[in-house]
Amino acid sequence: MTAAFTGKTIAITGAAGGIGQWLCRFFGEEGATIAALDRSDKVHALAETLGKDGITVKPAVADIADAAAVAAAFKGFGVVDILINNAGGTRHATFEKTDPAGWDEDMAANVGGAYACAHAVLPQMVERRSGNIVNVGSVNGLAALGDPAYSASKAAMISLTRSLAQEYGRYNIRANIVLPGTVRTPVWDERKAKDPNVLKTLERWYPLRRIVEPYEVARVIAFLASDAASAVTGAAIPVDCGLTSGNIVMARELTLEDF
Repeated sequence: MTAAFTGKTIAITGAAGGIGQWLCRFFGEEGATIAALDRSDKVHALAETLGKDGITVKPAVADIADAAAVAAAFKGFGVVDILINNAGGTRHATFEKTDPAGWDEDMAANVGGAYACAHAVLPQMVERRSGNIVNVGSVNGLAALGDPAYSASKAAMISLTRSLAQEYGRYNIRANIVLPGTVRTPVWDERKAKDPNVLKTLERWYPLRRIVEPYEVARVIAFLASDAASAVTGAAIPVDCGLTSGNIVMARELTLEDF
């Protein structure tokens, strides 16, 4: 694609994070103006860096768990053609270690934040009879892979996406969700520094024998955000190097002669 999003304003949450930075650069190089939202003030440094490369960025600092702060940020952005709900995360690996406050925190950081951003931007999309929302979920929303509060919130994001697709389709507004597997963000570089074999351990579970690169997530999001996907809404698309297609480790163990 060449300048496929020229003239469009794309709001990206979690803009200063691993995938977020890739998305901002990817869509900026495709001609979009980036409305970059992050809870960290690093989003201003990101805007400055991208600006040097000719990418127009409108930065804003807000925690997506704070609906009032989100509403104020989107008011400052003005017209938003496409919303990418990329922000999210977890700090609670097991149910036993997830207290009620931790459960609420993960719900707010993921599905709550996606709701707040959609709620802020949908009125203007309805008014224009045009808009596009792409949520970034996780394979954790499809299967039990640890982090139960996070997984539950990502499953809820799938339901939210489908509800938006159903309710707002009559206004020519589409809503879809991508479900990444393990993505090679700086977090995994840090983990690899502590355990050089961590990625090799992970790769056993992926039929493509590798994990996902950030640009690969960006490309699928770009497809869903583009006119090429004009008839696609309510879809949940794994971007996971085959992780959710089955259990390759079990398959290898049960059919050793075939591997």
